[in-house]
Parts: sequence; C-alpha cells; structure tokens
Amino acid sequence: MSASRAFDIIVFGASGYTGRLVAEYLAGAAPAGLKWGLAGRNTAKMGQVRDELGLPADLPLVACDADDPASLAALAASTRVVLTTVGPYQLYGSGLVAACAAAGTHYVDLCGEPAWMRQMIDAHEAAAKASGARIVFSCGFDSIPFDLGVLMVQEEAIRRTGAPAPAVKGRVRKMKGTFSGGTAASLKATLAAAATDPGVMALLRTPFALTPGFEGPAQPSGMKPYLDTAMDVWVAPFVMAPINTRNVHRTSFLLGSRYGADFTYEEMMVAGPGEKGEAVARALASDRSLGSDDGPKPGEGPSKEEREAGHYDVLFVATDASGATIAQSVVTGDRDPGYGSTSKMIAQSALALLDGPADAPGGMFTPGAAFGLALTGRLQAHAGMTFSLVD
Repeated sequence: MSASRAFDIIVFGASGYTGRLVAEYLAGAAPAGLKWGLAGRNTAKMGQVRDELGLPADLPLVACDADDPASLAALAASTRVVLTTVGPYQLYGSGLVAACAAAGTHYVDLCGEPAWMRQMIDAHEAAAKASGARIVFSCGFDSIPFDLGVLMVQEEAIRRTGAPAPAVKGRVRKMKGTFSGGTAASLKATLAAAATDPGVMALLRTPFALTPGFEGPAQPSGMKPYLDTAMDVWVAPFVMAPINTRNVHRTSFLLGSRYGADFTYEEMMVAGPGEKGEAVARALASDRSLGSDDGPKPGEGPSKEEREAGHYDVLFVATDASGATIAQSVVTGDRDPGYGSTSKMIAQSALALLDGPADAPGGMFTPGAAFGLALTGRLQAHAGMTFSLVD
C-alpha cells in the first residue's frame, strides 16, 4: 500500500452515535501528524458533528454512500485504513469490504454478524491476501475482550505446560452498561436473513462458521443456565457468546490451530450463588429484550455520565482434561461496554494497523490473529482496559 495516500484513517459513519464517539476519541488519541477525516452520506451532518465536538474546522469531510460502489472505491483508494461503524454490516458493509480488499486498504469494524462475516471471507479473502489488505472484523466489545482474554490464558497454559489447554471457560462476572442499537439492529437483520436463507441458518448453528474446512469437537451449548460447581455460582447464557465463540475458534484456526484440534470454549454470564443466583440465571436466559421492538435503536445511546459509569470484568479459566485449572486471565474495562469502551477499542485497532509492519500479510482476520497480545498494551495504555493473569 502506498504511504502517500491522502489519509491515514477515515471514520465512515461519523454522524451516527457510535461513529461520533469514535471521532471524539480519535481527536484526543491521534498521534501528531495523523491524517484523518470523516466520511458519510451526508456531509452537512458530518460538519455538524465536527463543530459540536470542537474538531478542527479543516478536518476533511468525505461524501460516501454505502450503496454507491464508485464512492466506496474512491474512499478505499484515498486512505490506508477505513474504520467503519455503519451497520448492520450485512445490509451496508459488503461493498466496502469488497472495495478495501481490492484496493489493499486496511479495514476495521464492529461486526457481530457471523454469517455475513463468513460470506465476506469466502468472497474476498483471496483478494485481500493478494492486495495486502488486512480486514479485521469485530474490533469492539464483541470480540476484543474475549478473543484476547482467551489468547492470553492459552499462551500462559502453553508456557506452563508446553501445550494449549483443551478447554477454556469465559465468565462475565460483572457488567454495567448497555448494548448498542447497532447490536440490536444486527441481531434483527441476522434473524430476518436466517428466516429466508437456509445457508445463513446453517452458519448460525455451527461454532465453526468462521473456520472454513475445519470442524472441531462438539462445543458446550451455552444456551441453558446451570450451576457451575467449580465456581459454585449459577451461570446464564451471554448474549454476545454466539459471535465471541466463533471469533475465538477462528483465531485459533488462523494461528495454525494454536489452541489444539480438540479445543472447546464456553462463554457464560455469572448470575450468582444459591437460590437467588438460580433465579437470576433463569431470568437472564429468558430475556429477549435485545431483539424486541423495545430494544435500543440505532443512533440512540446512553449519556456521557452513563457511559463513564459503565464497566465490565471477564474471567477466563483454562483447564486440563480432568477439569483442573491450568491458568486464569482477567479482562476489565472502565466504561460502558457497548459504547464508551467499544469506541476506544476500534480506534486503537485502526491505529495498530497503521503501526504494523509494512510486509504483514493481507487477509480476513480476528483481532487476536491480526494483532496478538501486542494490542493489549495499547488498550491498557489508551483505552481504560486491563489484561492480567491470575496467580
């Protein structure tokens, strides 16, 4: 890729709720000399965002329409990295992935739509490898904390025993905040696609939807509450597990089966001990609010105070074949997961692509496969996150 492109990073979708947060964060976190700008369909709205955020009056605004292939091609050709918050990606993202793969332009998104991701892998991975484009999906709360948390605990298991752990459990111990309206819209779009396309439904059913040619062992369902006797707490299905689990398996796949061919991964939310924990777990298991008409809407989100009051804490436990603990890691965030933390994660992912080696191979990646544990340092220094091993 030519370093002489007009931009280093373009934020596509900056007039939307999450895109606005990304622009605000990037304005303060961008290194000196970064050439960046905002892109979207309505330049007047983007200009309003620029003014309201107090961004430089000369910050470039680029007109681009997700439904206009020519404008997408021009956008991709003008920048080294595209950061897009325009979802649902299965409705608005396919043309942009194609344009970036063809132009050798790096790309990051917040996608939690595994069937669409597989479609993009099948359609454009060869082009991305040929052009050198690094297409990195799921660079927000889904799935960076989980993808990197598993990678960290597995690397420690390998260090301690010489081999990866055959099983890892992810446990969301604490979480305060909201899921984004984009997440809700993506869920609805995925369910609508599955209702009309058997191929989409088939991809949604397999934990190995993102590992073409590889099918691992049967995985824990993660769909029913139960008493986790090792922790003596009830656990419940976690709404982001359907995408996080697939990204975890793809990371292992892209890293040469780093976690082993028989690896299993389960991701659940901690509800608590005793009868109260059981009641909470069963209530969480029956909650369908995210996909309902009363759920969050795209463009809506919590206040600044609510975002700053949010947080999350996730434990990862690597065990051997007998169930004995080998290693544990913990990932925390100091902001609302769906907005405050996510906007920092995707911005740092975009900056990491700029700082990566010029000869890094192109392709379609997860955060863990694209950045490895090197990304944890950036996120701890600049995104209010912690990644630690438990003694």
